[in-house]
Amino acid sequence: MEGFQFLDIIFFAMIAAFLVFRLRSVLGRRTGHQSRPPDNMAARHSETEAEGNVIELPDRTESDVEPGRDDDEAFEPSPSDDPLADGIARIAAADPGFDPDGFEAGARAAFEAIVHAFATADSGTLRALLDDEVFDNFERAIRERLDHAETLETTVVGIKKAEIVEATMSGRNAVVTVTFVSEQVNVTRDADGEVLDGDPAQVTDVTDIWTFARNTRSRDPNWKLIETRSPS
Repeated sequence: MEGFQFLDIIFFAMIAAFLVFRLRSVLGRRTGHQSRPPDNMAARHSETEAEGNVIELPDRTESDVEPGRDDDEAFEPSPSDDPLADGIARIAAADPGFDPDGFEAGARAAFEAIVHAFATADSGTLRALLDDEVFDNFERAIRERLDHAETLETTVVGIKKAEIVEATMSGRNAVVTVTFVSEQVNVTRDADGEVLDGDPAQVTDVTDIWTFARNTRSRDPNWKLIETRSPS
């Protein structure tokens, strides 16, 4: 009888050893030098940067620059035969969070917000999205329209294209130019509601070339419109 009990002890010991081996093979063993799991919060945060009416990028402060190197040296990428690619690379070097696709998506939102704000004389929105010189030009046009008791009705039916065509670093400022091709309905009416210009039933293709800028060292993540022009 004692022999059978001894065999039972050996049998259960073998089962216990097998279970320990299986657990270690599934779970692994952690050592003091094992790296921590990657933090997915940063990735989730970057996916939300382009939401809203302005293009938001991660903050960058002066402490991010290597001591003893000036801005141009610190942000100089390897040259290529493509000026646009070089410009995007320079911006990405100054601000690693810069994403051309995300920027274009944010630029679309900014375009619609600015066009709507100009038509409705929403100076508060324009002030937040434009630099001082462009804001003054827009405000001058708005005041002239209001002085004549005229109203502007603008509907952006759709944006066919929003494409980065120029990109560069100017000192600490990232500068990006975007060509927009949009479908719009524009109608100007007098005080009596009569149409002075445009056709409420006509959709027109409009091409605009807008330039945005942002100080990559600023804690303000927003880009501002610094220039507007039409194709020559």
